[in-house]
Amino acid sequence: MANITGQAGTNLSAELANYLSNNQGNLTSEQLSSIINQYLTGGDKLGAQGGSTTTGIYKRFGEFDQITGKIEIVTTGLWSGDNGSLTQFFTSSTQPSQTYYTNVYNGNPALTSSAEVQFAVAYGHKLGYGSVSLANNDDSTQSTKATYAQYRSMLLEQDDEYFTFLSSSSAGETDSSDIYIINVARARYRESMDPGNFSLTLTGTNGTVTFIDDSGQKFSNTVGKAGRVFNIVEGNLQLGTENEATITSTYAANGQRYGLFYPDQGIIILNRASIASIVGSNLAPNSSVAAEQYNQRKLYEAIKAGLDFEARRTENISTAHYFVRATNREYNFSNNPTFVTGSDGTFRETTFVRDPRTYITTVGLYNDSSEMLAVAKTSQPIPKSFDREVLLKVKLSF
Repeated sequence: MANITGQAGTNLSAELANYLSNNQGNLTSEQLSSIINQYLTGGDKLGAQGGSTTTGIYKRFGEFDQITGKIEIVTTGLWSGDNGSLTQFFTSSTQPSQTYYTNVYNGNPALTSSAEVQFAVAYGHKLGYGSVSLANNDDSTQSTKATYAQYRSMLLEQDDEYFTFLSSSSAGETDSSDIYIINVARARYRESMDPGNFSLTLTGTNGTVTFIDDSGQKFSNTVGKAGRVFNIVEGNLQLGTENEATITSTYAANGQRYGLFYPDQGIIILNRASIASIVGSNLAPNSSVAAEQYNQRKLYEAIKAGLDFEARRTENISTAHYFVRATNREYNFSNNPTFVTGSDGTFRETTFVRDPRTYITTVGLYNDSSEMLAVAKTSQPIPKSFDREVLLKVKLSF
């Protein structure tokens, strides 16, 4: 039982009398519950504000009928159609040959309009090797040098001139002059790639090798300019099993790590020397500066031959929950003209005379101007009658 007490020298009877006097004796159930709730302690609140019985088609949500501001972490497949695995890779014959990168599609863009860019591959060299030099062409943009500089400025601190990879040698780390880049399309990873759910298979002259990240518990000890950073290692995600991911090798034969993974940027930087040492000589770049060498195509061919690129994305989704309550006295009649017959409004179905029934199929959410903002459909019609109450929870994610 609620304990009604006075507040600040006032009492409930006096406040009700004063309210009635100021409003010509009119007092709605919502106004009444609002006044009474000021005098109720603890959780003894009336839910009548917006939750009162209604005879119309609209019903205002009460204070306890809605929960907003909830955040949910959602993970889905990274590739088009929320697929977590990409096994076919195509390039476009219409992409200009002089570009620094190569777009990779999930279908042949020459044959299907549904083909979409999934990621791009590129090659960068600190000194511009692999692209035509200014000495050979006055119009040269030194594409590989520009690519290296672009990703260096994006991912490294201002005073870092090289991409540096951990080394098993006494030096502890090694600067790399050339890198391969995989840049996932923003429309694919949206907020972030999901660490611990990335797997890339490359095939070369030495065979097939699968690479994953070393995120483990999905929390990194290294956070730099570009956010979280993980190391690329040789291993297996053990998909389809209950086993944890296994790491078979953290260093290549040259004693260096394989690369770096930036999940918040959708970027994978591969240490060219390490990758080539284990996958094969097909990933050894052409360093000639006499003409453009398009070394990124070597990485594309290794990915295409590997036949598997696994990845997922993760997002923080804002959610709101609305509890739609239809009490036993509500929504038992329909304004559908087939519900009645004749000018006197006689029920078409005679059994409805003392026991009218309806079926709930749709819930609409409106603003105060009676403009529909969202609509929800039930999986099947829900019967409603005087001896039946219905509670529906509508969830909005945005």
